[in-house]
Amino acid sequence: MTTRILLPSFALAAALLVPAAASAEPRVYNTVKTKLAQGKQVVGGTVSSNDPDVYCAMATSGFDFTWIEMQHSTLTYQESARMIRACKGAPAIPFVRVPDATEGDIQKATDMGALGIIIPMVDSVEKVKNAVTFAKYPPVGKRSQGGGQYGAMWGADYRATANDNIMIVAMIESPAGVAIADQIAAVPGVDVVFVASTDLGSFSGFKQGDPRYETLVTKVERDVLGVSRKLGGPQAWKGARKNYMFFQGAGETSLIKMGAQTALGTGAMGVGEKKGVAPTEGAEK
Repeated sequence: MTTRILLPSFALAAALLVPAAASAEPRVYNTVKTKLAQGKQVVGGTVSSNDPDVYCAMATSGFDFTWIEMQHSTLTYQESARMIRACKGAPAIPFVRVPDATEGDIQKATDMGALGIIIPMVDSVEKVKNAVTFAKYPPVGKRSQGGGQYGAMWGADYRATANDNIMIVAMIESPAGVAIADQIAAVPGVDVVFVASTDLGSFSGFKQGDPRYETLVTKVERDVLGVSRKLGGPQAWKGARKNYMFFQGAGETSLIKMGAQTALGTGAMGVGEKKGVAPTEGAEK
């Protein structure tokens, strides 16, 4: 009698363990994350307009992700949420450059369905640790579970899968950030460390190509690759500098201008522009 009772019990326990093991693999729908894991480069188109049609044009044009610009634009979270929802299912994954690594900014960005949080002006370890904490649900972080359109965007299992899909991009823009690039890159939860070409020049006083500028960039590269994180930079560096995988592409206004010039046959490299040198942000005419 004892044997007959125990055998089914063991069989039942084994049967229960099978689905648990099968479900241990997280569902990853952030295609930027999977492409990077496969060793592929990714490019994001920068969006500063609040027009859903413009956003959808960017999100379906071949970019891997959209870089929704909320640091240097007047975009509101309501406008950004509307654009993301209007283009549900688009190939480009929504990333948001938040104004700062505050709990409110990151909570709103994740609640509206962003799978990438880009943190500007990282010059302290605390700042990037806060970003991870606010973007991730417990037990990894302290993100609260409130309302939002994330479920409509990514599925009913969003709460269980969000931590495996949300990416953190830390932007180094100053010599102060360069000095602690190794510590920034080593923070658990950081996926990409991005060299902000224009601001690094602005804060350091050195231009791209200047040996002093290049020394700063080289240090970041060495520190980031040393802990197996991905390197990011402007699209102009794609193919011009080794080991960069994550790129910020042009904004919609620049693309309209380039498209018009191509259509009219008048397109040409701007005066003073050099291949492999990122344009200076804010200097567009």
